[in-house]
Amino acid sequence: MKKIFALSVIAAASLQSAHAVEIKAGDWTVNVGGIVNAYYTVVSCAGDAVGGLALGSRGIGCGGADRRSTVGNGLLPNGLVTSATSKQGDYDVKALIGIYNSTATDSAIGQNSVVDVRQAFFTFGNASMGTIKLGRDYGIFGASAILGDMTLLGAGAPVQATQRGRVALGHIGAGYSYLGNYGQMSYSMPKSASGIGFDLGVMSPVADTPVVAGPTFRSGSTPQLQAQLTYAADGFKGWLGAKSQKFNSVTPGIADMTMRGFEIGGSYAAGAFGVLANVQGGKGLGILSDADQGDVKSKNYLLQGTFKTSDKLKLGLSYGLSKNDENTAGTGGLKLNANLTAGAYYSLNSAITLVAEAGQTRSKGFDGSSARMNGVSVGGIIFF
Repeated sequence: MKKIFALSVIAAASLQSAHAVEIKAGDWTVNVGGIVNAYYTVVSCAGDAVGGLALGSRGIGCGGADRRSTVGNGLLPNGLVTSATSKQGDYDVKALIGIYNSTATDSAIGQNSVVDVRQAFFTFGNASMGTIKLGRDYGIFGASAILGDMTLLGAGAPVQATQRGRVALGHIGAGYSYLGNYGQMSYSMPKSASGIGFDLGVMSPVADTPVVAGPTFRSGSTPQLQAQLTYAADGFKGWLGAKSQKFNSVTPGIADMTMRGFEIGGSYAAGAFGVLANVQGGKGLGILSDADQGDVKSKNYLLQGTFKTSDKLKLGLSYGLSKNDENTAGTGGLKLNANLTAGAYYSLNSAITLVAEAGQTRSKGFDGSSARMNGVSVGGIIFF
């Protein structure tokens, strides 16, 4: 089995997969692979009607009902990923396109034709100069947290408002903000013998994506900047990240806003045990995406522990919290989302992982209101 080709899916950095098809023609090698997953999720919701992006509320967590079930995607979508690699002169060259789609919709006859092209980029570089990337890909900020999240292979918070037509949320909005997809020009320095790495990206600026209110900001002429410094040695990996972008106001009476985000985290594996901790903070980070709550200061926390009982079975417990520091119009009154998930991950073989998770998502408002969503997810995922 070969390591899944880099960045073919969001889990590429930590998973093993076979290539479904590998074609060699001259200097080029073309690989075609992908991912398919499905989870039966059942959720029940109780408590108050918390405003804003309250993931544990009836409106979002249970899709407007007290109880709901879905057979849909976990945190990862289904995807078909094609890459081509070559050695051209002094440079290692690669091009990749990833096309993604969801499992569940609310119709048995409607066309499931919504396609999400999250990745379409090419890279070039070598061991001495590092690697330059041009195109559309995942962001740098937040990548280490979501890649290390055990619920990446499962569902985490099985929020019904997103699972039908898209995916479950893992700890997005309840532990970290989504890393996003951007048109970008980025650079990764060569990996040093000391284990230090550095990534810097110039991202196409984005507008805000509010869910509970109308648009407040648009993208300006200044690009978004993202950077991450990493260190890895002897089972330990640590990271420091940052991102920033200026947003121009489209609402009279509201000033322009500069999003600033910072991140620090680390993971450590020793034998059968593994731990991970990550903290994000800043202004304009949003709950699900950049500036989706406007000019709001917030913090995100993620803590996780795992234990391998055998080569095939891993057990884990993870807790995430996303908290707004101030009550503004953009929050809709939401103070925090928190999710606790317990999971069991069984490697049926080198391609298929079977998953069972149970957890609770809680939301609280600045006015003292609270809501909770209990959820169970059972299913599996295949990388090919």
